[in-house]
Amino acid sequence: MNWNDDAEQAAFRNRVATFIEDRLPDLYRRRIETGEEAALEGFFAWYADRQNPDEDVQEAAAEWAEALSENGWIAPHWPEEYGGAGLTAMEQVIFNEEMARAQAPAVGGSGVALLGPTVLVHGTDEQKEKYVGDILSGKVAWAQGYSEPGAGSDLGGLQTRAVRDGDEYVVNGQKIWTSAAHMADAIFALVRTNPDAPKHRGISFIMIDNIRQPGINVRPLIDAAWGHVINEVFFEDVRVPVANVLGEENRGWYVGMTLLDYERSGIAGPVEQQLQLTELLDAVVNDERSLLSRSQAIRDRISERYIATEISYNLSLRVASMQAAGLVPNYEASMGKMFASEQGQELHRVGVRAFGLHSQIWPGDGREVLKGDHIRGYIRSIPSTIAGGSSEVQRNIIATRGLGLPRG
Repeated sequence: MNWNDDAEQAAFRNRVATFIEDRLPDLYRRRIETGEEAALEGFFAWYADRQNPDEDVQEAAAEWAEALSENGWIAPHWPEEYGGAGLTAMEQVIFNEEMARAQAPAVGGSGVALLGPTVLVHGTDEQKEKYVGDILSGKVAWAQGYSEPGAGSDLGGLQTRAVRDGDEYVVNGQKIWTSAAHMADAIFALVRTNPDAPKHRGISFIMIDNIRQPGINVRPLIDAAWGHVINEVFFEDVRVPVANVLGEENRGWYVGMTLLDYERSGIAGPVEQQLQLTELLDAVVNDERSLLSRSQAIRDRISERYIATEISYNLSLRVASMQAAGLVPNYEASMGKMFASEQGQELHRVGVRAFGLHSQIWPGDGREVLKGDHIRGYIRSIPSTIAGGSSEVQRNIIATRGLGLPRG
């Protein structure tokens, strides 16, 4: 398989890279150069920046969103008529790859990646007019309310209830692992509207426009690295207009499970791992605290991570190439997701072991190795093999759909 860009793709890659070089605000350049930690890292960093009490941070977030919007690159996979760029599958991969290489923050979070495309497919004209513009402008940031304490991998077992009362639903229940809910303005959720139906039926997809309205309580869940990204959300007699149901009532499972992201390759993850590995290789060679010269096992493990990083990258490109050919990835996407999340954990684990006790010095001490990226990264990578579909679920998909094995 030839993964090289053709002339048109190469020109687009150069355009994206040049744009980022020219337009990325100084705030984000400084964070990259100094290792300064954002208020909220990763996919939701922009959520935190737009509400940061520091006006300079707010201005940088707004400046970056405005720059991206000029090209339709806040939602590059959306059709042009709805404010996107209408990129092809491979252009989307190239765009995400260059953004990841530059460590430039994405804008829009769950609103752009999840809710917006869902509204474009299943929404009424009124819903499109109401929600799409606010998502693209950054006026409204959305959180996703899917998982519950008793319904994670088995999401069909969710119990949050929405009872019809005239032109409204009354919602009661709990969601958990709700990323960035404390930074969001609104939340979309799967709720049970018919408790007598089979568990994957009787579910509706609703949009709650104000996450701060009476009856909604967002409580933080602090992770093992003392970070606050996820939350639990409680609903007590929360009233939501019936008009806020997306798709058909009691058919929300099929709305929520629709594959709506135009680019499933997850190329950003392997690219970030390549950057982490490059930094690690430089450090183990040049930092006198490294155990590289004293441990053949460390050398072997780093070599294995180099190979695994390339495998992860190629699995992502395989999915992208299928989409470019008009195919719908299935178990192939599960292979890429599972391999990348497990490889990411192991890469940080090797980074910790390569420096012995020195690597356990936490960021901010002044004596940490590689800004403490690997000790903090390893702890934060632990949930990665659970979130987005656990490795066990992914292995079942690969076994049944990929290898044709019978269900156990």
